[in-house]
Amino acid sequence: MPSPRSRPSVVVLLASAVAFLGLGPAAAPASAATVPVGSGSYSDTRPAGTSGPTTNTGTPVTPKVTAAARNRPVPTNDWWSSLAFQRYGDNPYSTPMYGHPLTYQATSGGLDVGYPTSPSIVGDGRQYEYAHKRDLTIGLTGLNSPDTKADDWSDWTVTPLWSDGSRTLRTTIGHGSPFVYAEGTGGDARITTAGTPDVFADQGNVLGITVAGHHYALFAPTGSDWNVSGSTVTAGLGSKNYFSVAVLPSTGALATFKKYAFSFVTGSKATWNYSGGTVKATYTLSTEAKEGSERGTLQALYRHQWLHTTDPLTSYTYVSPRGTMKVRESASFSTSQKAAAVLPALPKSDAVDTARLRGYLNDVVGASDPFSGATDTYWTGKALGRLAQLVPVAEQIGETGTRDRLLGLMKGKLQEWFTAGGASEFSYDKDWRTLTGYPASYGSDTELNDHHFHYSYFVYAAAIVAQYDPAWAAESAWGGMVKTLVRDTANPSRTDSAFPFLRGFDVYAGHSWASGHQGFAAGNNQESSSESTNLSAALVLWGSATGDTSLRDLGTFLLTTEAESIAQYWFDADEQVFPSSFGHDTAGMVWGSGAAYATWWTANPEEIHGINVLPVTGGSLHLGGEKAAIRRNLAEMERENGGPAVEWRDLLWEFESFADPAAAKAKWDAGHAGYTPEEGESKAHTYHWLTTLDALGAPDATVTGDIPTSAVFAKGSARTYAAHNHSASARTVTFSDGKTLTVPARSTATSTGSGTTDPDPDPDPDPTTGNTFQLRSGGTLTTATDGTAGSDTIASAGGANHDGTPNRPLVYEARGVNATLDAGAKTAFRLQVDAGTSVGLGQQARVSFDLTGDGDFERTETYHYFATDPVTGWEEYTQARGLKAATGNLGDLRGGTVRLEVWSAIGNGTAQLRTGTDKSVLVIPYS
Repeated sequence: MPSPRSRPSVVVLLASAVAFLGLGPAAAPASAATVPVGSGSYSDTRPAGTSGPTTNTGTPVTPKVTAAARNRPVPTNDWWSSLAFQRYGDNPYSTPMYGHPLTYQATSGGLDVGYPTSPSIVGDGRQYEYAHKRDLTIGLTGLNSPDTKADDWSDWTVTPLWSDGSRTLRTTIGHGSPFVYAEGTGGDARITTAGTPDVFADQGNVLGITVAGHHYALFAPTGSDWNVSGSTVTAGLGSKNYFSVAVLPSTGALATFKKYAFSFVTGSKATWNYSGGTVKATYTLSTEAKEGSERGTLQALYRHQWLHTTDPLTSYTYVSPRGTMKVRESASFSTSQKAAAVLPALPKSDAVDTARLRGYLNDVVGASDPFSGATDTYWTGKALGRLAQLVPVAEQIGETGTRDRLLGLMKGKLQEWFTAGGASEFSYDKDWRTLTGYPASYGSDTELNDHHFHYSYFVYAAAIVAQYDPAWAAESAWGGMVKTLVRDTANPSRTDSAFPFLRGFDVYAGHSWASGHQGFAAGNNQESSSESTNLSAALVLWGSATGDTSLRDLGTFLLTTEAESIAQYWFDADEQVFPSSFGHDTAGMVWGSGAAYATWWTANPEEIHGINVLPVTGGSLHLGGEKAAIRRNLAEMERENGGPAVEWRDLLWEFESFADPAAAKAKWDAGHAGYTPEEGESKAHTYHWLTTLDALGAPDATVTGDIPTSAVFAKGSARTYAAHNHSASARTVTFSDGKTLTVPARSTATSTGSGTTDPDPDPDPDPTTGNTFQLRSGGTLTTATDGTAGSDTIASAGGANHDGTPNRPLVYEARGVNATLDAGAKTAFRLQVDAGTSVGLGQQARVSFDLTGDGDFERTETYHYFATDPVTGWEEYTQARGLKAATGNLGDLRGGTVRLEVWSAIGNGTAQLRTGTDKSVLVIPYS
């Protein structure tokens, strides 16, 4: 459960929520009360008067696992954690678990399974849910288990087990799996359905049924036969002990799913690699053939995955709270992404007024209590993060004395926490294999919540210290304790007996979970995605500063992966995830069942929008990759807020600077005198941040350097290239556009160069195949490049819905075209549109091909519309919105006609379409 981020203690409950090997002594807790780790230590006994994990009534709990799993660290903070953490004393089974596309809940009779396909809007319109609803229960005849335990798990699959003394049921379930694999003894396979099922296929041991409008296939061993009696379906297993159930995308998919029915998944594993500015990951399932020799399987990919894979996908899809899932027919798939950028701080800029910044810095270091009375891990962490952001800033303006005072404050506080026996310490729980800081807060002790949030600040601060004092960060000094915190929150080892692998990060979901017990009807949740990425950025900086490239690359993988998930699932960057009935452009919290425009502690719009921004650091630059989403986000905040931000204005100014630095700086100039900084912010940092980006431009995510600690900024036609070199010798950083930058040892360097002329560059790569046509006012498509920038007016939709059907469209044509079709190539376009300040508009495009010019268009392609924001400025509509419909086939053009139509699909207002420039082009799949 995410932590409140502001001093008020009021909690708003949602409608659905009722080693590192070789570390010596730290690798396993000693019998003594204090376990030494380098210069530091932690305790193996909780401080007097404190609590560890408990039920909701305060009764201590231990992991609910089988004997076979008892010696393994439990990965709490997962999508299935309620199997192992009995938060509610009267529920020894589980709360709903959201695997996607299937949902699950353990009960005494087996595993309830559902496939929610219709969202509901709850909480006064502030939350959408694809809530778990049972379609069927997978069990055994007579099974009545007193509990359900976790028997096995891997990166994104889990195996719960039921046993009542006479019967034993074991099922394997996971993210992306349309199958439930079951093994049972002591009874027949038994499927009970929510209502009498409709049978659409009966092949003896293979049965196709429809329940509540969802299609399922039941697979029993060869030679068995399914028997349907009302809402009960049974099959004898004979001498075998296995059967499986799959949710089908359609009844016609039965034959394909039958092929893999007995290829049982036994484990899941993600691997990753960082090289030259690119993060590649491979997701692999291990399988066992129960019958025959088939070892393949089917996997449903989330949007953040299929957007970045070139592996072939089938035509099968599923509905999920994360948008459409696409099915891969293989036991593995791979993704490739440009790495998210990280810097210790924004680079030096001459635009910063040194005297002014010096005054702001003195306000911080001269405060009577730079830690603002913080005592627990969360608020101490925020205070550490606040100071850490200012260390490189002070150095940039030559304030080495201030820099060293800041470093001294941070070292003192970290060492206090890293030493057992004082008022502040970390304590190891041998049952849960976790390290908890005391004083704890927001359930980090009793519920194992938020460790990645709290400890991210400690690791980040330690990374900044390591940048200036490598001896302090040595493993034999204080680095050992830093690594122990890392092992608790983001352990890359699957064989470490003291801590689980990646405790909170769900490698398949692509983001972290905050609740340690997952004990909610809506599944697990995460509120502050930005505090999760704060940990990943901290790993990049700590790994870079200490020479641990493996840890650095882990941080890069986590940050890059979660950055895309945040863009899609928190900010709905492509507007393809949130259901249209939700009515919001951002989510404060993501749940297993959906998302909510809310926080845990307030309904204040500023904090709903700001909670997924803080803390703003050099690890936040990935937010600049989705500028249109930022504009929509901030426009909604002001609508909901009744005007500009008041309480968290500094955070929201900084957020705006990722898309429009000049506008953000102007707001600072107008309002900096009369505001109180957010608790993790300072006027020194905000001033430096806004002034620097105003000078350099917004982050340009289209270009990456070949080390993780590099970034690019674009302002008009100029790019600024920046990189920090943590090593002891100079190195040359090469960027993906060919630019090189020599960076001296232990320093940041910058250089300028020619870049995009668009202040809001399209993060999608330009198409590389086919002929490119520019739009000209008057209705012409031309390959000429000497046009004059202009615009045409797109007529209003008049308040009607014209999705898919042209209505008073702008029409652009090229006639007499002769071209040869490029096999495998696809149509592409980039259209700049602007709705001005109009709300609720959506522009749509259709591309048509008349192959011979006879007036009959053999091929038409209609693309999903693009919802424009109510902020003046060009936005880019591309083919990445996806095909809505296509008819006919392409062939060679012989005197043919190419037509582009653009119209308003929805809304009640006009919009503009840019013409006469390479900012609006159509690229046809021909040569």
